[in-house]
Amino acid sequence: MARPRKPLLSTDRIVETARMLVDAEGLAAVSTRRLAAELGVSGPSLYNHFRTKDQILEAVADSVSAQVDLSMFSDGRDWRTALHDWAVSYRSALRDHPNIVPVLATGPGRRPAGLRLADAVYGAMVDAGWPAAQATSIGALMRYFIMGSALGSFAGGFVDDESAYDPADYPHLGQAHLLAEQQEKVDERAFEVGLAALLDGLAGQFEEMRRAG
Repeated sequence: MARPRKPLLSTDRIVETARMLVDAEGLAAVSTRRLAAELGVSGPSLYNHFRTKDQILEAVADSVSAQVDLSMFSDGRDWRTALHDWAVSYRSALRDHPNIVPVLATGPGRRPAGLRLADAVYGAMVDAGWPAAQATSIGALMRYFIMGSALGSFAGGFVDDESAYDPADYPHLGQAHLLAEQQEKVDERAFEVGLAALLDGLAGQFEEMRRAG
C-alpha cells in the first residue's frame, strides 16, 4: 500500500500556519523551528520560502492587509462614504488578528497588499479633488486612528470589581465596573463616534477648500 503523501509545502501554507500561531499565541510564538513542527517538515525546508522569522511575519501582516475590502474606492462611492466603509473593513481585519497589529503599524514597507491599500486610499482622495499633500495626510490620519482602535480595548481595560472605584477618589466612575461586560458594544460605539467626527472634520475642510477655489 502506498504511503500517504504529505501536503506540499507552500508559501501560502506557511503563512496560514504562522498567522494561526500569531493569532493564538502572539508574535513570540513564531519561529522556524515551531513552524516546521506545526507543518510536519524539517526546518531547512522553510528556507526555500522564507529566510528569516521577520520575513514570515511580514508575509503574515500582508495577508491580513489583503483581507481589507478596497472595492469602495472604485465603485462610485463618494470619498467620505468610501473612507468610512474602508475604515470599518480595515478595523474588522485588525480586530480579527490583533496580535499582528504592531507589525502592520510599522507601515507597508515592501508588502504588496499594504502598498495596494495605500495606493487605493491616496488615489481615491486625489481623484476626489484633495491636493496630493492633503491626500497623504488623510491616509496617515486614517491609519493612525484605525490602528489605534485595534491595539487594545478601552472598555476591557476597566476591572469589573466595583470596589476598585471608590467614589471618594473617583466620583465619576461609579459605573466603570460595568464597562468590561459591555466591551464590544462600548468599543464599537466609540469607533463609530470617532470616525464620524473625523470624517465631519475632513468634510468641513473639503468644503472650505472648494469655496476658496
